[in-house]
Amino acid sequence: MTQSFTDHSPIIIAHRGASGYRPEHTLASYELAIDLGADYIEPDLVITKDGILIARHENEISETTDIANHPEFAHLKTTKIIDGEIKTGWFTEDLTIAEIKTLTAQERIPQIRPQNIAYHGIFTIPTFVEIIDLVKHKSQAIGRHIGIYPETKHPSYFKAIGLSLESTLLWNLQRINLPVFIQSFEVSNLKELSQKTDLPLVQLINDIGKPYDFIINHDPRTYIDLLSQQGLKEIAEYAQAIGVHKNLLIPRDIHGKLLLPTSLIIDAHIANLQVHAWTFRNEDCFLPLDCQGNPQKEYEIFFNLGIDGVFSDYPDMALKIKPYE
Repeated sequence: MTQSFTDHSPIIIAHRGASGYRPEHTLASYELAIDLGADYIEPDLVITKDGILIARHENEISETTDIANHPEFAHLKTTKIIDGEIKTGWFTEDLTIAEIKTLTAQERIPQIRPQNIAYHGIFTIPTFVEIIDLVKHKSQAIGRHIGIYPETKHPSYFKAIGLSLESTLLWNLQRINLPVFIQSFEVSNLKELSQKTDLPLVQLINDIGKPYDFIINHDPRTYIDLLSQQGLKEIAEYAQAIGVHKNLLIPRDIHGKLLLPTSLIIDAHIANLQVHAWTFRNEDCFLPLDCQGNPQKEYEIFFNLGIDGVFSDYPDMALKIKPYE
């Protein structure tokens, strides 16, 4: 049985790796996160034309790769509707893994993280198998169980085009004996996974909108509806944790100043659900008004709430502030 939970809560989840220091979703980003002490690394998973899981923030890859500089793929540029949004660019499901491997990763937010531009043209796009192999190797090398926290991206969309993520994901995870959480913003694929695996599942919850599978299934509920006592009780029937937008734990006013905490952590714990919050970043443009220039303060405020885990782009900062029991 795969080890489910680390013993030292709160856990530090390296969001797309150490993405404050390296372009996100690269082996270099994940390896640095491990070296900095992260408990888990977090790959977002999409799929190729030939059914290989790879790590990208989205299946549209013009923002995170150099594909626009590859004239041999110019004919594949297209417009699609993904989860109700019109997207123009290049899509992983139109490329084979061999074609994906000719690309290199780019910094997704270069205006905010210009330091990562230096790594353009260096790192290839990793497969999920390569990520697993890295984690196995690093765990053995440093004598510490590092976890993997994959997110299934756009599961209903991929299922509809005959490229289901879940079966390949579970097949890949059979190869390891390390801590794992599987996360999704949708509900139906987590319920499906709960029937097929004992691995812990995480219901992701945004502070706006609703799960895309609710839209296509004409379910009137929103993400906020899932946070009622009844909603949390229902989540606990198929998942072991919720991964929530920070604003659902401590809302902000119109100026970005933190307000009083909600009861969500208490309510979730009553429902026997862990609470992992996203995303903690150092840059002022992401920080609440109260914490400008002082990202440490934001961690301290949220850790004091009794949170079970944090997603961080700077796992070394999270570990520096993390309370040790």
